[in-house]
Amino acid sequence: MVARLRAAPTAAWVWVFTAYSLAVTTVSAAWFARRFAADRGEVLGLVASLAWQGAIYAAWLPAAGVVWLTLRRFGAGARGLAASFVAGIAVVPAEAVIASLIDALFLGDGDLGARTLGRTPVCLLLYSAIVAVGLAAAHHRRAREASDRNALLESALAQARAVAPTPQAERLMVMSGARRIPVELSAVEWFGAADNYAVVHWAGGEGLLRATLQSLEAKLDPRLFARAHRSSLVNLAHVREARPLSDGSWRLTMAGGDEVVTSRTYRDALLQRLGTTAPGSSHAPPSAPGESRGRPA
Repeated sequence: MVARLRAAPTAAWVWVFTAYSLAVTTVSAAWFARRFAADRGEVLGLVASLAWQGAIYAAWLPAAGVVWLTLRRFGAGARGLAASFVAGIAVVPAEAVIASLIDALFLGDGDLGARTLGRTPVCLLLYSAIVAVGLAAAHHRRAREASDRNALLESALAQARAVAPTPQAERLMVMSGARRIPVELSAVEWFGAADNYAVVHWAGGEGLLRATLQSLEAKLDPRLFARAHRSSLVNLAHVREARPLSDGSWRLTMAGGDEVVTSRTYRDALLQRLGTTAPGSSHAPPSAPGESRGRPA
C-alpha cells in the first residue's frame, strides 16, 4: 500500500491535497461565518454558510491554475518564483474583490472598498500558500523524473557489465609517444575528442587514435559504449559510479578514477536510445561541431 502511494503521480497528490484543503477550509470558514452572523444578531443556515464560504474558496481554483501554468512555463527556480510574484500582483487584488462581492451577496450591501482591503491580507496569505504548494509539487516531480532516469542508467550499466566479459577480438593500434601499441577494445574506459583524433583512456594508459568520436560510436557496440558529451564516449562496463548533479547532468566515475560529466543533451539522447535500441543495433548521434566521419586506425 505504501509503495503504491509513493508511486502515485505528482498530479494525483496535488489534486488530493487541493480537494482536502478546499473541503476543510470551507467547513472551518463556514463555522466561523455562522458565529459571525450570530454576533450580528442574524441567523445563517448551514447550507447558506457552506455555499458562502465554498464560493469564496472555489474562486481560488483558477488562481491555482495560473500558478501551476506559470511554474510549468518558467520552472521552479528563481525565474518561476519571480514570475509567480508578478502574477500575484494581479491575482491577489482580483481575488480580494471577488471575495468582497460574494460577501455582499450574503451580508447585504456594504462598503466594497473596505471589504476588499480587509480581504487582501488573507488573499495574500492564500496566494503564498498556493505558490508554496506549486513549488513543492514541481520539485517533487523533478525528483521523480531524476530518480527514473537514474534507475534507467543503473539498468544500462548492469547490462553493459553483463555484456563486457564477451571476448573482444578487435584491438586498437594506439599511438603512445613514438610507439604504436595494441589495446583491447574491452579494456578501453573512455574516449575523448581531440580534433580528428580520439584520446583513448584505459587502465594505466593513454594514447591517440586516428578516428572521430562519431565514427567510433557508429562502429562500437551500443550496449557498451555511449556518448556522454560531444567530447567524450564512455564504456558503460567500466563506470564505477554515476552521480546526478544539480543541473540534471551526471558525473560518471570510471574504474581507473577518471571522471566524465554527461551533459543533459546527451543524457536525454542516451536515455531515449536505451529505451529503443535492441542488442547489436547501431546508433548514430547528432554530429558534434568540428567532427567528421572516419574509421579507427
